[in-house]
Amino acid sequence: MPRTFTRRTLLPAPADEVFAWHARPGAFERLVPPWERVRTVERTGGIENGARLVLAMRAGPVRLRWVAVHRDVVPGREFTDEQVAGPFARWVHRHQITPSGPDACELVDHIEYALPFDALSSWTAPFTVVPRLERMFRYRHDVTEADLALHGRHRDVERLRIGVTGARGLVGSRLVPLLTTGGHDVVRFTRQAAPGPDEATWVPSEGLPPEAGPLDAIVHLAGANVAGRRWSDDWKREIRDSRVGPTRALAESVARWPRPPHTLICASALGFYGDRGNDVLDETSSAGRGFLAEVSREWEDAAAPARDAGIRVVVLRIGVVLSPVGGALAGLLPAFLAGVGGRVGTGRQFMSWVGIDDVAGAVVHALCSPAITGAVNVCAPDAVTNAVFTRTLARVVRRPAVLRVPSPVLRAAYGELADTLVGGAKVYPGVLERTGYRFRHRSLEAALRHLLGRGDATATSAAGAPPPSE
Repeated sequence: MPRTFTRRTLLPAPADEVFAWHARPGAFERLVPPWERVRTVERTGGIENGARLVLAMRAGPVRLRWVAVHRDVVPGREFTDEQVAGPFARWVHRHQITPSGPDACELVDHIEYALPFDALSSWTAPFTVVPRLERMFRYRHDVTEADLALHGRHRDVERLRIGVTGARGLVGSRLVPLLTTGGHDVVRFTRQAAPGPDEATWVPSEGLPPEAGPLDAIVHLAGANVAGRRWSDDWKREIRDSRVGPTRALAESVARWPRPPHTLICASALGFYGDRGNDVLDETSSAGRGFLAEVSREWEDAAAPARDAGIRVVVLRIGVVLSPVGGALAGLLPAFLAGVGGRVGTGRQFMSWVGIDDVAGAVVHALCSPAITGAVNVCAPDAVTNAVFTRTLARVVRRPAVLRVPSPVLRAAYGELADTLVGGAKVYPGVLERTGYRFRHRSLEAALRHLLGRGDATATSAAGAPPPSE
């Protein structure tokens, strides 16, 4: 006998707008929680009867394949996904979007499911499947509401055609679907010789790829991972060369373009400020000292040719990006989940952190806000010390965190990179605050609970595959 699960949320957005968001490319990618290991293998059509979605996923060591087909589509109001191949004996997911006045609607996800060998396994559902569904759909509805609010604040801005470098990186992979669900067209700059649809082959030393066509804006995110390995002289050279040269080549080619984009947004880093102790810094603060500060200055200066040509240039000084998929949080999680996490160095150094979706949101805000130019600090308003970060993460994952990694041990393991781990800066996002950007998560604990699916409901892992419905 099938079981049911339902989640309802009242959204402050028109029903047609909510349906359109779900129908655009990137909606599924926005809705997959970061703790789920799911990959789109094949997709035919959008939200229309007979459209097909094939996913690859893992449940522990087991690799699974899920095939779902859309049916019962009522444009602007509802659609259904039905599993035709996959781990469940039955899976039918009905999405309903019901108007509640002209500027609001109720989003309802209703699922009927049955487990394999249901007569034997159905008793486990309240302890396995249900908690996982609650965790997943809390995340999905939170993302849907926040994305719609962001796009709604910029609904009067003309839809843009945007080129993106680093589109498959940590930030780019969240940014691109956020842009496409907002109605923008995206061209991914790729180093592959045979680009796919909506891609253009990019040679970093040669600047703008001619086949990209006319663009309204470019978002330049590409660059080697600063914490990818111990800092040898060769790796430091790679860090610098992957940022400065490609940025200069891109800026110079954009400046020469017959119809140049009106906006160039380039990534930089809060490493620009160096190790500044307890000083509160904003975009007017001077550059600091050290390797990352030097690289960041050169990185930002490399965009000067575009600025000199009259193109609006925005430089995003990005803080410690939180995501369980990559970056600092992904590196720390295994130790904390094992109960052996702890402070780094003294723990008194400040971490100017930011949730991954607030990085992507800040890019959209900058793209759609012509008054923004120059440096923009992309970090939450509430910087915390490493000791506070450690206690908060331990509380969210419900593990002790009593160990400490001494500075000499870090230096022995990471060399000069250790200086960035035991140093820090207390940075304030002055431009974002003044121009009305609304952070999804202003507090560290709220951000971690959202990203890790550790909300008020019990976050119990379920046996079997995660439901991949759109």
